[in-house]
Amino acid sequence: MKQYSPDNIRNVALLSHSGAGKTTLSEAILFAAGVTNRLGKVDAGTTVSDYDPDEIKRNISINLSLLPYESRNIKVNLLDTPGYLDFVGEVKAAVRVTESAVVVVSAASGLEVGTELNWNYSQESGQSRIIFINKMDRENANFFKAVEQAQSRFGGRCLPIQMPIGTHTSFGGVVDLINMKAYAGSPSKEGPIPAEMMEQSQTLRGKMIEAVAESDDVLMEKYLGGEELTPDEIVKGLKQAVVEAKIFPILTGSALLDIGVAQLMEAIENFLPSPAQRKVVLAPDSATKELECSVSSAQAALVFKTTADPYVGKLTYFRVYSGSLDSNSQIFNVNQSAVERIGQLFMVRGKTQEQVAKVDAGDIGGVAKLNITVTGDTLGTQAKPAKLGALTFPKPVYSVAVYPKTKADLDKMGTALARLAEEDLTLQVKRDADTGETILSGIGDTQMSVAGEKLQNKFGVGVDLTTPKVPYRESITSASHAEYKHKKQTGGHGQYGHVVMNFEPLAQGAENEFENKVVGGTVPKNYVPAVEKGIQEGLKEGALAGYPVVGVKCVLVDGSYHPVDSSEICFKIAGAGALKQGLLDGRPVLLEPIVSMKITVPNDFTGDILSDLNTKRASVMGMNPDGGINIIDAHAPMAEVLRYATDLKSITQGRGTYTMEFAHYKEVPGNIMQKIIADHQAEKAKEEAAK
Repeated sequence: MKQYSPDNIRNVALLSHSGAGKTTLSEAILFAAGVTNRLGKVDAGTTVSDYDPDEIKRNISINLSLLPYESRNIKVNLLDTPGYLDFVGEVKAAVRVTESAVVVVSAASGLEVGTELNWNYSQESGQSRIIFINKMDRENANFFKAVEQAQSRFGGRCLPIQMPIGTHTSFGGVVDLINMKAYAGSPSKEGPIPAEMMEQSQTLRGKMIEAVAESDDVLMEKYLGGEELTPDEIVKGLKQAVVEAKIFPILTGSALLDIGVAQLMEAIENFLPSPAQRKVVLAPDSATKELECSVSSAQAALVFKTTADPYVGKLTYFRVYSGSLDSNSQIFNVNQSAVERIGQLFMVRGKTQEQVAKVDAGDIGGVAKLNITVTGDTLGTQAKPAKLGALTFPKPVYSVAVYPKTKADLDKMGTALARLAEEDLTLQVKRDADTGETILSGIGDTQMSVAGEKLQNKFGVGVDLTTPKVPYRESITSASHAEYKHKKQTGGHGQYGHVVMNFEPLAQGAENEFENKVVGGTVPKNYVPAVEKGIQEGLKEGALAGYPVVGVKCVLVDGSYHPVDSSEICFKIAGAGALKQGLLDGRPVLLEPIVSMKITVPNDFTGDILSDLNTKRASVMGMNPDGGINIIDAHAPMAEVLRYATDLKSITQGRGTYTMEFAHYKEVPGNIMQKIIADHQAEKAKEEAAK
């Protein structure tokens, strides 16, 4: 593949809800461009972009796929993204490194939630967009209904520049409203517009011309003067309006039948912006404050994806924003402040890599086996470091506990999880100090399921994924007094340790305290640390259900010792024994973690969300309306919302989002506390029986 200047490159993200036909469309485009000699099928697992075993198994896109092709001296880097909501990280990465997007809508299903969310991501990034209404051959396909939905949700700037010929039973081509010509069949043949469609075509064309004229003063003057705009003038005005995101053209067709695909490719080349037409976004802390997308400028490339390739090892995808990256060279990692060795560069297409000598400004490439570079890093020059704007990802909201299946899996699990999190930055791995579990967090249950399968298929690590344990706490609600004497006589030296202690509840959230108030040496000073150690170890496991104890002040007030039989271990045992008795006498309670939630939902679902929160023992703290949506602030027990991502998706049809973070601990209601204690005792009995 030859080198292209930034003016002759188009970087385009394919966005939609799952099932709208993005992958089939990308196959049709690659076939039309001569990249492939046959059309792959999603169901058969033969597409260029869905090559991962998990994608083939599930018949959905899971990973971002890079699909470059050449057409009429233009190189298009097409980035096929997952439509399933759990894999939003791949969408965000694709949107970050492209100037434009083709938003695919199913003519049969209409505008779905994933399309809305992806449109919002694209809009936040300032991308130019084309809407492609796909699947016109399907039953219940309705082009005009899809157009109406797009205009209703995205605004009146979404304008058809094509319309379909026929219905789903007779769909056979498209009408080009710019040139007023019909393109029928596959491959499409140019012909006259059917007479019965002429009036509707002229109406739609009039609306398109009016919108194009409004975006340009010269065209507006000509239009108001009653002069007819030529097709060339329409194309020129439309291109400028699309680049400035003032108009979003709507095209249509059927990727499966290869109808309308050639016209879409032409629209991508004619209307969507090149990298040279976009300002390079730099990080606020970048030493260089301005950068031009030019081969002659200083080097700057953004790493937007890292994956473990079975053939080349660690594969890093990058977008060059200025300068050039050369094979077998050195480059400066701006984020890590270190020099990185660059090996052979590739042009990546699906699972294949084509070796190239260099990757120029505006283009996208790959390189294997980088040592220090991770997703989000900027590669540039040490003399003039420019730090590119970071990738942003949603915070994880869904967690599972990861348990290895065997001892061999345990040894490899930590490394495999780290590599998995390196591939997908919406995944986070941590060790929960309270429960001792390894926790994997992400966006949803499907993502977690895929992660578990990847651990096995890619890294050879077998794991079980379970619901995480809730880190309960125990405390006391009243003062108590306890005395414990550890006395044991054997043939030689005996064992003797005796302590008298008081226990007091502290304010909620306070750290445990230990205080020595012994007077007169009844407990020698050298044994006091042993008493404290016994107390500290005992606080790790409460008297109710074995959870850590918090908010207790432990005061050593008296005791006794034996000059021969006493030892540190004896007083340690005595301290632990006194603590256990004091906790039981102090009206112990179980505390549960409460999380603070911020839930964003469309107005239509607010009532259902509030009803559901009530069933989860949640407290609604406030609600703020914001342009058709409600932002609900609530506190809820962690135990009730561990699977809230699934519940919210079900209730809001995927339109709701939320964030969650720990707030405080609160006493568990009595009936629930008894159940937790009973479950703990049953689990303990089961463990003892298994020994």
